[in-house]
Amino acid sequence: MRDERILAYRNLPSPNSSDTAAPFHCQSNSLCIPALGSHNIRVVQPGKSVHQSWPSGNEDRERHMKTLRIMIADDHDLMRRGIKGLLLSHPNWEVCGEAQTGREAVVKAEQLKPDIVILDISMPDLNGVEAARRIRKASENTEVLILSAHYSDQLIREIVEAGARGYIVKSDSDRDLVIAVETLANHKPFFTPRATEVILGNFNAGGARAKIPEEIRDRLTSREREIVQLLAEGKSSKEVATFLCISVKTVETHRANIMRKLQLHTVTELVRYAVRNQIIEP
Repeated sequence: MRDERILAYRNLPSPNSSDTAAPFHCQSNSLCIPALGSHNIRVVQPGKSVHQSWPSGNEDRERHMKTLRIMIADDHDLMRRGIKGLLLSHPNWEVCGEAQTGREAVVKAEQLKPDIVILDISMPDLNGVEAARRIRKASENTEVLILSAHYSDQLIREIVEAGARGYIVKSDSDRDLVIAVETLANHKPFFTPRATEVILGNFNAGGARAKIPEEIRDRLTSREREIVQLLAEGKSSKEVATFLCISVKTVETHRANIMRKLQLHTVTELVRYAVRNQIIEP
């Protein structure tokens, strides 16, 4: 039988530093993650979490381990329940709150100050990237784990710059989600191999790679990004104005600026843009 142990590393060297933790690559039959309070390497046996792998004699540490408070934000009830059930199966983990929209997630994160927020990338009212940016601003000690339906190189860059330090795809295994939470609980980044390649490739790019097209966060204001999502979700200018408590004229001005900046001409093109960038779900 093949040995499928998980190797947990701490303080892996980054390309430009010898003492800073960096993203890591996964190799066959193993997954590299930062260890909890360990020097060099700690071996995690199959079927056990990092928390469960401490020596049985280390009862003092286990007794003083604080409860990890986690909030889940996803607009699909079934997904939230599944994630919640998985998290609650681990000792010292609790789900302190749930949210169905990005805006609700921001409000609850400000109130609850959880250790970790698990955010779906595509949620009504406010998408995961914008929600992550606001949560990190309001609660800098809260780590954010983004869930996405599929990979997008541009999305990975936006997630990192929004302050989220964890990213997995919904097709990844339950074990990946557990390890991601454990890693973020130790304030270390967790990215899947594909995301790591994008990050490291961007880090080492220099002038060798083609320039990435300017992204929505660089071209639109925070208010304009909100309006892009609301318009793409099918709301009229009047409905957007009511929702954001601004005038219809202000919405129309923002809408005109958005179309000009993104070089779009119709709402249909705006919807396609939003779907392509995972601002809304198709």
